[in-house]
Amino acid sequence: MATLVQADAGAMGAVIAAAGADAVLTDEATRDFFSHDVYATGRQPLAVLRPATVDQLARGVAAATAQGLAIVPRGGGMSYTGGYLYSGGDFILVDTTSLDAIVDINPTDMTVTVEAGCTWAKLHDALRPLGLRAPSWGTLSGLRAAIGGGMSQNGIFWGARAGSVVDSALSFDVVLADGRIVSTGSDFFRPFGPDLTGLFAADTGAFGIKARVTLRLVKEATAFAYGSFSLPDHKGLLGAMSDIAREGLASESFAFDPYLQSQRMKRDSLAKDAKSLLNMMKSQGSAWKAIKEGAKVVAAGRSFLKDVPFSLHTIAEGRHSQAVDAEMAEIGRIVAAHGGSAVENSIPKILRANPFPPPNSMLGPDGERWVPVHGFLPHSRLVEAWERIEALYADHAEAMTRLDVNAGAMLAAVSRSGCLIEPVFFWPDAMNPLHRQAVEPDHLKKLKGFPEGPEARALVGELRAAIIGIFRALGSTHVQIARTYPLRDALDPAAWDMLVALKRTVDPQGLMNPGSLGLE
Repeated sequence: MATLVQADAGAMGAVIAAAGADAVLTDEATRDFFSHDVYATGRQPLAVLRPATVDQLARGVAAATAQGLAIVPRGGGMSYTGGYLYSGGDFILVDTTSLDAIVDINPTDMTVTVEAGCTWAKLHDALRPLGLRAPSWGTLSGLRAAIGGGMSQNGIFWGARAGSVVDSALSFDVVLADGRIVSTGSDFFRPFGPDLTGLFAADTGAFGIKARVTLRLVKEATAFAYGSFSLPDHKGLLGAMSDIAREGLASESFAFDPYLQSQRMKRDSLAKDAKSLLNMMKSQGSAWKAIKEGAKVVAAGRSFLKDVPFSLHTIAEGRHSQAVDAEMAEIGRIVAAHGGSAVENSIPKILRANPFPPPNSMLGPDGERWVPVHGFLPHSRLVEAWERIEALYADHAEAMTRLDVNAGAMLAAVSRSGCLIEPVFFWPDAMNPLHRQAVEPDHLKKLKGFPEGPEARALVGELRAAIIGIFRALGSTHVQIARTYPLRDALDPAAWDMLVALKRTVDPQGLMNPGSLGLE
């Protein structure tokens, strides 16, 4: 074990004695790596606690907080909102990636229990041969994103029609700041009385560390229909997406603005990605259909996006092909009513067959830095939000051009009541250790990279803050609140007081991820 840097030997000795030396990492490289998320950098932890069992986690946490050390939990590390970045006093970062067991799959009761570090991709691969999945079954970062982190940060993409990922949870085993393990809910029904599982859901680690998660299961769909469409402008796109969402026609409905599409076209063609293409062909159900659909993807490449202003991609899924084909036909009619037209549907087919791609897109096509910001809004406020954001860019056009800061957006329907707008920024700046570790080595070699870009980085920070202000003015909600989105400003004062009281109950010393959710 490397020499401790600025650590209280007595405090660290207590943690090591409780958790075991093999579970406590103190070398400089490890501590530096865990001080970065996708976007920002925080203070280095005194040590990284990487438990292999839930009991080991509980013992380590209890020992650390008994010594007055703060605890900061981390899942798969895909956060860009400061979820595990801390700049206060001395702290221990908890890395849950070794807690990745699938504890129990129960097809009779339609539940699965996993340890918190299990990724969405690992769970998907285990359930797929059984024809099962969770109702809301992960985010695009699921190759690395952990289920426990998802329950804390919340997230949404796959299975959005069933809600966000926390809506798939039945119960948690949570390690509190004093090391107690609290079990919420029941193993087959939520809620039994007041929703204790819900109290710990989407808390961004402010109330405790998810150790085990029990999820509902549903039967995987056996029939799919895919549609991609070109829309002329933001009003047409948002109008079509809202109508499709209100009707509940699509299991997934997502879109790209012109800039984000251009970024996709700069990357390797879908047709060149042999693994993704093969998986897509296997998912077609018959050899003839696999050959036919594969040939269409190869022929189309990504050229079909070249003259598309806004692209909308939809998936309808269910048990019967006639039903999903009818839903897709209705989607096509809605799009046409908003001035859109069909284009090659390669993107939703490839993506559904390869739901958890490598996180190479956390950098731009040349290695530019990337960061999103998002807001969930009711259908009635989407156009106003989009136009306010566009006006913000116009006001900063000179600086954005001078510093080569570029902005695009992904959009997605998330319920019958609203949609997601997720602006994304690209700018020239140096990669951090997380990028170099997460991006595939072969892909990383292709990127030229950039030197430090502090002025451009500062402008991105200013624009992100302004967009959060726009969303807040329109009553937006957010996931991944962490240390970025203003929860207190959005809540009724009495509701905020209840959260403060809960924090004091489960964490009286204020040592569990201090500052997350804005709670100290």
